[in-house]
Amino acid sequence: MHISVKDIKKRYGKKEVLKDINFSASNGDCIGIIGKNGSGKSTLISILAGIIRADAGSFFVDDKDALKEDSVRHEKVAYVPQGTPIIEELSAWDNLRMWYRQDDLKKQLENGFLKVLGIDEFLNVTVNKMSLGMKKRLSIGCAINNDPKVLLLDEPTAALDLVCKEAVYAYLRAFMESGGILILATHDIYEIGMCSGCYLLKEGILEPYSYNNDMTDLLKKI
Repeated sequence: MHISVKDIKKRYGKKEVLKDINFSASNGDCIGIIGKNGSGKSTLISILAGIIRADAGSFFVDDKDALKEDSVRHEKVAYVPQGTPIIEELSAWDNLRMWYRQDDLKKQLENGFLKVLGIDEFLNVTVNKMSLGMKKRLSIGCAINNDPKVLLLDEPTAALDLVCKEAVYAYLRAFMESGGILILATHDIYEIGMCSGCYLLKEGILEPYSYNNDMTDLLKKI
């Protein structure tokens, strides 16, 4: 599996938010997009997810443009937004049943990625009674129903406690070990450390950034 983002552009009025964005990744890679709030990170992730239309550019997944071929994106790409787009009145089980066949769901809960996320521990809890961490894990669980090869995440552990963060991190590590490709917008130092490739988005320009555990340097660059 290989992906390539080429010449992505996006303008809102007179403001050019994304200027010729380019990067690539292969099996097991984690690409981190860092930058200030409002720098365009979420816009870029949303474009790759097909939520926002780019003004120009391509997102190749094994040589097929996922921005032009919806079937490619639906088959191989999954997206987890900052929010938790799940149905508040339903339990975790009922939300998952909307996305999975029952046999597949049981297998995933017994020894698959849903087990890694710990969703089996709160299957009967309704969403409106869940902690933020439970909701985030359930959102990820619903998003990966198609066994994606590429996972797009927008600040996946923002505002989560340490226990919930570790459950998400365990899943992300397992996903990469299985050959999956992660692309995440993040402010989290641990997540930046997970990345095989890190990029700084500033004034619409995406440039490689080598993080060396020096927060002072990172803050200066951002």
